[in-house]
Amino acid sequence: MKKRLLCVLICVTFLCPLAFTQQKYTQGPIWRVELIRVKPGQMDNYLVFLQTVTKPLLEAQKQQHQIVDYKCLLKQTKSSPQDWDVELAVEYKDFATLDNFAERHDALREQLFKGNEKAQELIGKMQDMREILSADLLEEIDLK
Repeated sequence: MKKRLLCVLICVTFLCPLAFTQQKYTQGPIWRVELIRVKPGQMDNYLVFLQTVTKPLLEAQKQQHQIVDYKCLLKQTKSSPQDWDVELAVEYKDFATLDNFAERHDALREQLFKGNEKAQELIGKMQDMREILSADLLEEIDLK
């Protein structure tokens, strides 16, 4: 009986910490999520900006494997006038993909839109069309 109790104590002492330290999920991709409030009267202009500038840039990043995917969502319900209108979510393979991302993003944008007057004009007016309420990095997890 004492040997059995001793075995149980040893197992509990050494195996329980392993069970508690084991992760309850596996890590997935990283998402950058921006919640955007479009300024009054600017929704059509902002959607043109997304179509003319944002989408081609994201598609080029996707082709170059800088990003995995992206989503653009329009909010259909409002809880207040200060609420957000558009969510832009960009999926990255992992955190390492974000190393030097700003430099690669700027270089690609320059390459894509250099000489494109309409795109350059829209980029210049972007701040007049929208306000970013939040920009967050989120890690997708798969629960075990």
